[in-house]
Amino acid sequence: MSERLQPGDVAPAFTLPDADGNEVSLSDHRGRKVIVYFYPAALTPGCTKQACDFTDNLDLLAGAGYDVIGISPDTPEKLGKFREKESLGVTLLADPDKKTLDAYGAFGEKKNYGKTYLGVIRSTIVVDEDGKVEHAFYNVRATGHVAKIIKDLGI
Repeated sequence: MSERLQPGDVAPAFTLPDADGNEVSLSDHRGRKVIVYFYPAALTPGCTKQACDFTDNLDLLAGAGYDVIGISPDTPEKLGKFREKESLGVTLLADPDKKTLDAYGAFGEKKNYGKTYLGVIRSTIVVDEDGKVEHAFYNVRATGHVAKIIKDLGI
């Protein structure tokens, strides 16, 4: 379980497979701002709502210079099903060993109904054109989060 990222930190590098099995790296987006969001599981109600919200606002975000990447511990195959079923336009990356989730502070202790367990902490990290953390949002809600990010970023 790693520390949470703070604005000004260098965003940890990653290379992960997308829904088609192609490798995507954070460095591929150098020179553009990137919204990297971490979610627990594809094809679940909250994660579907969040992914659809990002997809619905993709043109607005891209027009403001932002790329959007969603990362979960799912397999590329499951991400492919998720993308097809929900007609998602965001780039979905698979992190089954949770190394990137951990590096971004998006995997750790959670509490639910009085029980403590390890899991994905729904988080969004905004990375600037130079690969530095611009904003770090942790324990975000699936519903309404995209609208809040758009407002916080002044888009």
